[in-house]
Parts: sequence; C-alpha cells; structure tokens
Amino acid sequence: MADSFRTIVDRARTELKVRGSRFIGTAIAVDSREAAAVELEAIRKEFWDASHNCYAWRLAPDGLLYRFADDGEPSGSAGKPILFVLQQRELFNVLVVVTRYFGGTKLGVGGLARAYGETAAAVLDIAPTTTQFDRETLQVFTTYEDMRAVRQLVEDYSLSFEEEFRDVITYRMAIRRDLVDEFAVRLTETSQGRAGMINLQQLESK
Repeated sequence: MADSFRTIVDRARTELKVRGSRFIGTAIAVDSREAAAVELEAIRKEFWDASHNCYAWRLAPDGLLYRFADDGEPSGSAGKPILFVLQQRELFNVLVVVTRYFGGTKLGVGGLARAYGETAAAVLDIAPTTTQFDRETLQVFTTYEDMRAVRQLVEDYSLSFEEEFRDVITYRMAIRRDLVDEFAVRLTETSQGRAGMINLQQLESK
C-alpha cells in the first residue's frame, strides 16, 4: 500500500466551447464516496437546466474505488474519458464533473469523448495539486520530567496533536504512516524508555 498520493488542493472550474456546446468542468477534492455524492448533487442543483452532468471520481489509496457516469450521453462517451484523465494523471480523492449545455450540433461518440476528456484535462490543469500522506493516530504518554523533550518531538513529527495534563502528560497525535517507526525509536531514545505510545489504529483493528 502506498503511503502517499497526489490530489488537488481545492475546487477549480473552467469552460470550453465545442461546436456550440458549452462544457463546464468542475474539479473537487473529496475523501469518501459520501462526500463525492454530496458534491455531485450540489453541482446538479447548480446546473439544474444543463443537458448533462457527467462525472468520474477516484479514491485513495489505490484507486480501485471509483465511479463514472454518462448521464444520458452515449455509453462510454463521457464518464470513462473523465476517469481516464484522473488515472492518467495519477490523481486520487478527486471528483470531476463535466456539465454540458447542448449547442444544437451533435458531436458523435468520438467527438463527445474528446470534448469530455479535454474539459476534464483543462480543469485539472488549473487545479493546484498536493501530496497527501496516509496517517496514523498515536497516543503518547510521558512523565513531567521528560515533558519538554517529548513535546518538542511530538511537534516535530505530528501533523496535529492534542495535549492533556493529568498524572502523566498525554498526546493524541496524527502522524504520517511512514514516520511511525522512526518516531517510536526517537521517543525511546529521548526519554530513555520512560515515555511510551499506543498506535490507536492498530488497537482498533484487533
């Protein structure tokens, strides 16, 4: 399983005109099929009077979870070309919707496939991308004696963390999956074995 994947930072939109038809491409970052469904419904409401709202989405970690739809266009002429662009660019956790307003001239299956694919590519061209890392959630505990050193270590490695003071100090931290083992070694070294950690994901999976 890959520890990182490329996705887009935020939504983007562009428009192409092909032989009178308007093709409006919208790219949106999503992290689940439920989020994709919500965003798709919002696009459909926004462009309620469009001829078609065709789409494809693809989710991390491996892209095996995906959907596409032609929304009334000839089979294979819309959803698949959009999905192909996502696959070609190795993008995950992205929904692309291409909205078409028919301009009176039929494009044929080949023409439609090109138009939908080009619109998907155009909107992704202007969507800033980023690399996201798979993450784990750790619970780290330390004595007050080692608080300063352990807190600095947590700050250095965490994507985010929460701190709680009781008999011991506890940190709930999100960390890149590929850095968990390195962090565990550093934690032991820094505290001379006095601090400890629990991987909450592994605990929940048992």
